[in-house]
Amino acid sequence: MTKKNENKTLAPRIENRKARHDYHILDKLEVGIILQGSEVKSIRHSEVSLGEGFCRVEPNTMELWLYGVNIAPYRQAMGNNGHEPTRPRKLLAHRREIAKLFASVSAKSTTLVPLAMYFVRGKVKLEIGVGQGKQAHDKRQDLKSRDADREMRRAMTRKVI
Repeated sequence: MTKKNENKTLAPRIENRKARHDYHILDKLEVGIILQGSEVKSIRHSEVSLGEGFCRVEPNTMELWLYGVNIAPYRQAMGNNGHEPTRPRKLLAHRREIAKLFASVSAKSTTLVPLAMYFVRGKVKLEIGVGQGKQAHDKRQDLKSRDADREMRRAMTRKVI
């Protein structure tokens, strides 16, 4: 096993399945995130909830921020070394990428949602997406098509006598 494959199997990938259910994802971007040491350790233990999170571009400074993501306090962090679980966290991206996200969010009825959190070469990365809200009938249609695909795969794997 090579080091690349070994790193991928050990590091967790935290998915936000609720975002894909509630939004049509129009565009995706991988960004870095500024964290404290105890937050990184909690992420390694998969103690993160992305479900309530959202991102916002601050128009004055053109900075990207993450709000509402709960990273559980690391139990072994002593005293003041811990962190606040739902504090705002700054995201790292190029200015042109931030400007592109700002234009897409301000033009349409869209929002920035965190899709996944994972490690790349020992650094925490966050995948964010430009999401447009789904209506109830869109969600039902997605569930029907997913069930139909599953049934087709099951039928294809059965033996024919």
